[in-house]
Amino acid sequence: MAELGLRERSKARRRAAIIRAGIQLFAERGYHATTVADIAAAAEVAPRTVAMYFPTKQDIAMARFSAGIASLREALASRRPNERVSDVLGRWLLTSQSEPEDRELTRLARRMFAANPELAALRQAHLAAAVSDGANLIAADTGRDPGAIGPRLAAAAIAAFVMEVVDTEPAGERAEAVAAAMRFIEAGLAAV
Repeated sequence: MAELGLRERSKARRRAAIIRAGIQLFAERGYHATTVADIAAAAEVAPRTVAMYFPTKQDIAMARFSAGIASLREALASRRPNERVSDVLGRWLLTSQSEPEDRELTRLARRMFAANPELAALRQAHLAAAVSDGANLIAADTGRDPGAIGPRLAAAAIAAFVMEVVDTEPAGERAEAVAAAMRFIEAGLAAV
């Protein structure tokens, strides 16, 4: 059992090294100029190892963003009966990306998306799907039609807040930003 734990930790470290190397190289050299071999060398693994963890370079570039979306979806899916979307969201914002190394990786990811418009567009496409899911949850909470403008606007505003807070505020220093965002979100949801 201890060996399995060690193996899983080793896999997680390799995966994290590949993600960090990819994001750093995409930010510095550009997405198209960076090869899988470059990422493997920077992560100190074989190119085949990179391919085992990530079928495409896009998967590497989007790994943190996709993991964040998945984490938020999981938190929302496991909410208690009568627990509001905004309560889960506030708690998630305060606890997500809480590792110290996340701060530097977040800065690198911002640079990566700024330097690579195709990756920024891909992130927006992933975000649009999450906004649609959010509109469905908000509609269920408020008794509105998911296609109505209110739930869609609220979900889009929430997505913008999440991106701003996660991209700019370190997890340990988010309390004030999260409180301000939640006040705005609560007022918006009340208007829905």
